[in-house]
Amino acid sequence: MNLLTIENLSKVFTERQVFDQADFSVNEGEKIGVIGVNGTGKSTLLKIIAGLEEPDSGKVTLGNNLVLGYLPQKPEFEEGMTVLQAALAGNKNKINEWSIESEAKTMLLSLGIDEFEKSVHQLSGGQKKRVALANVLLKEPDILILDEPTNHLDGQMAQWLEDFLIRFRGALVMVTHDRYFLDRVATRIVEVDQGKIYSYPGSYSEFVRLKEERQNMEIATERKRQSILRKELEWLMRGARARSTKQKAHIQRIEIMQEKDGPAEECQVQMSSLSSRLGRKTVEVEGLCKAYGDRQLIRDFTYIFLKGDRVGITGPNGCGKSTLLKMIVGEVEPDAGTIEIGQTVKIGYFSQESESLDDNMRVIDYIKEAGEYVQTTEGTITAAQMLERFLFDGAMQWSLIGKLSGGEKRRLYLLRILMTAPNVLILDEPTNDLDIRTLTILEDYLDGFDGIVITVSHDRYFLDRVVRRMFAFEENGKIRQYEGGFSDYQVASAARAEENGTPVKAEEAEAPKEKTEKPRTRKLKFTYNEEKEYAVIDEEIEALEEKVKELDLEIVRNATDYPKLSALTKEKEETEEKLMEKMERWEYLTDLAERIEQERGK
Repeated sequence: MNLLTIENLSKVFTERQVFDQADFSVNEGEKIGVIGVNGTGKSTLLKIIAGLEEPDSGKVTLGNNLVLGYLPQKPEFEEGMTVLQAALAGNKNKINEWSIESEAKTMLLSLGIDEFEKSVHQLSGGQKKRVALANVLLKEPDILILDEPTNHLDGQMAQWLEDFLIRFRGALVMVTHDRYFLDRVATRIVEVDQGKIYSYPGSYSEFVRLKEERQNMEIATERKRQSILRKELEWLMRGARARSTKQKAHIQRIEIMQEKDGPAEECQVQMSSLSSRLGRKTVEVEGLCKAYGDRQLIRDFTYIFLKGDRVGITGPNGCGKSTLLKMIVGEVEPDAGTIEIGQTVKIGYFSQESESLDDNMRVIDYIKEAGEYVQTTEGTITAAQMLERFLFDGAMQWSLIGKLSGGEKRRLYLLRILMTAPNVLILDEPTNDLDIRTLTILEDYLDGFDGIVITVSHDRYFLDRVVRRMFAFEENGKIRQYEGGFSDYQVASAARAEENGTPVKAEEAEAPKEKTEKPRTRKLKFTYNEEKEYAVIDEEIEALEEKVKELDLEIVRNATDYPKLSALTKEKEETEEKLMEKMERWEYLTDLAERIEQERGK
């Protein structure tokens, strides 16, 4: 049964055509995931469905007596409301008051909110979002409309919401970047792209396959059209006579073929790996402690971040993950312990708040503050060219930041950080408000990033894709290390909890009880990658030393050939720099190997 239909939808914001004669529908029981690049109109589509935004043209048909429930990206509440009142707003007339209040409290607790009488305006943005989510879920609507529902939800809450929505009997339309979430919940994926709406049955994984098939078919069709057109133009060049009606019609068909556009090229964020050289000493944290009042967030955390580290940090909301990052970048002072930063370290900090972007500032001016030019792997390019790569065309570059969507602001903020060429990237919830296409490119960028990545994220897919080591916040401020991505952490944490007689979910796993006679300490050992690197590093250094000798001989032989001499000199400098980095790495690995051997001998 059809619940809602939108036909020939058109919508323009300032100079941007968001929708152009697009069609959309929602059927009973469907669970639709809406995806697309930031700024293409995903949130606008949800507002039109919810009746909060009017289309410029087109027809919206909604079934009779349907109840709609809408969760905006940034919810607002009436002044003076308590948390419980905000959750119950508009819901008390459903059933008896005691039952709905009990249901509201249960739902709020599932979403990590336990102070029911606290003023809702005293909550953080993420907490307000969760209160608004509880409110809209309590409505039990016929069509549930959710804009980025997984933002600010930790893994356990996201799992709870997944299970809730899978059981939900009504129709669901949601915008989310969480690919695991889409895979489990969505029965149809809708992509908003260049003013049009494309529909794909199935989960996100099925969408990826079907979209590739559609694009391949479009490319094959275009190739065939070009081949036919080439032959027809050859016919025209031979001097076709336009006397007969048949020949005139033939020429008209050729003209129509020439006027027809090929398939639109998909806009793609392009990121070049920008980083500065990182020396031997990076970021060393020892005995770090932090508490607020009686609440111990971090207790005795020690770790040396190494070049090439890909570290993910997970744990429940409010456990201290962002506080740890802020201590590393110097925004928060630890209660005890030390943080030493190497002289060559250049930190790029992507905060949750996207700092305070000046809405009255032009996009191009904001980026030029970081630098007029930037050095990439392809050479020197301008700030304007970098903006083009991040899907900010000429017109958008001169527009005010205040006119950008929330996701576009996050993308702009990310570019500003990368423009500074950091060698240590600290990312606090980088997946919030970034579209899936940008996330995919960011993940590819991090693969080639020649530095350290430290990220706090609740996006399970992103953690599995990017990180190779996890730090989990557990009970009483303890931070435990796990090898692998998020899925590996879940398996290992659950197994450890079961061994200790506490078979709970991975996110809730308690630390095993320590023996009173001797505190447990982490054993020094090579990681898998370090062990492989240590096995071959001597040969690599020898090969680089040999190459330097060969280049010295070549330079002598070509002393009068200035173009070749210049190229050889440059190659020698690059080889010597690589050799220096390998030597620094050899020193660190050899030192670590000696310490491991000493510990074994004790």
